Amino acid sequence: MKRFIVIALMISCIQVLAQEKVKIDGVATVVGDNIVLDSEIDAFKQELIQQSGGQIEISDCEMLEQIMNRKLLAHHAVIDSIVVNEGEIQQQVQRKTDYFSQQLGSQEKMLELYGFDNLKDLKDELYRVEKEGLLIQKMQQQLTADIDITPEEVKRYYISLEEEGNLPEIGAEIELSQIVLNVEPSEEAVEKTIARLKEIKKEVEDGGNFKMKAILYSDDPGVTQNSGFYSIERNSPFVKEFKETAFSLEEGEISQPFKSDFGYHIMLCEKIKGKQRDVYHILMQPKPDEDEGEKVRDSLIKYRQQILKMEVPFEEAVLRYSQDKDTRLSGGVLMNPESGDTHFDLTRMDPDLYAKVSSLKEGEISDVFLDETPQGLKMYKILLLKSRTESHTADLVQDYVKIMDLALQKKKTESIEKWSEEKIQDTYVNINDFYSKCEFKSNWSKSQ
Repeated sequence: MKRFIVIALMISCIQVLAQEKVKIDGVATVVGDNIVLDSEIDAFKQELIQQSGGQIEISDCEMLEQIMNRKLLAHHAVIDSIVVNEGEIQQQVQRKTDYFSQQLGSQEKMLELYGFDNLKDLKDELYRVEKEGLLIQKMQQQLTADIDITPEEVKRYYISLEEEGNLPEIGAEIELSQIVLNVEPSEEAVEKTIARLKEIKKEVEDGGNFKMKAILYSDDPGVTQNSGFYSIERNSPFVKEFKETAFSLEEGEISQPFKSDFGYHIMLCEKIKGKQRDVYHILMQPKPDEDEGEKVRDSLIKYRQQILKMEVPFEEAVLRYSQDKDTRLSGGVLMNPESGDTHFDLTRMDPDLYAKVSSLKEGEISDVFLDETPQGLKMYKILLLKSRTESHTADLVQDYVKIMDLALQKKKTESIEKWSEEKIQDTYVNINDFYSKCEFKSNWSKSQ
């Protein structure tokens, strides 16, 4: 449901560089070692307006100040020697280029849309943006790590909003639980897959090209862009089996077939670079036949009937039958990856999920439906609508956690703003003549 939350920002920054290809871009400001281009202001402003549905009006001067605050954080993150994981950034860049390419239909269309001549230039720009964003995030976390808030402060914040007539509107929200049955391939299909991977391993050891085999046979959706290549460190965001295999191989060695949540793999360790491993892999997913899928669906229909007839409580059915390891031991309760809690805003849900649950009443269970992961793994599901809260004006008791989060965020923002005011004084800032007339909230023009 959370599909690359920073994609909009990435697209803006990509478009900035694309604009630079058709005109000479002016430098609006310099903050420390970081520059802000005229086109960057335009792109960020347009993106902000689009994201708000045209509800936000912001001047170029206001947009520039927001960008300068980001550059200030990034500059001092480097000065304070904040460390970011280079391998993790590379993996994020790979995921995003894979995603863009899939959404647009091909790598060529992606490059054409964003104005790049080759994939390397696009990846270099994405890397720069991703690294800067991560530095800013870590700097903010460092500055606010010790900030907490008391119930009294939450109450005062709520009263201030109430007195100003600014209490937020809370959208309609729901809580969901699920039962999941995976559509597993037969033992015969698994054995055939493992046998085929062993054949490919032998063919490569006899002189075949691993990268070409990956392009021809791998079920990894990113293989057309990266030929199955990944750079891995110990703390890189890969599944356990993938990392363990990568660090068990000698340079030039090919693994035996191994299983992960995505299917079955073989891996070639191409290069060992200290704590980093450069590897290629081939992923194959045994395909369940139609009969297997129908059996799973029929089983879940039967379990749903047991719940509806009150022969077994939903939570007990989850424990008995569900095969989703992330929710099985918590009664099937789904966590919202954006908010980190169990509530989903109906207006911001994934459209496919919304269609399945929007008409349900509290306590009702959806029909059995087929779902599929981005990696092509199939499963059947049912969803229980545990609770439903209609849209309303924020209430201190009912919405305490949300109000607390808002109050805490305000306190953190004020702390960062205070830090910024101090750091501006001893940071090199140069604003060009056009923007020097802006009336900034902070004293950016201190030396001009």
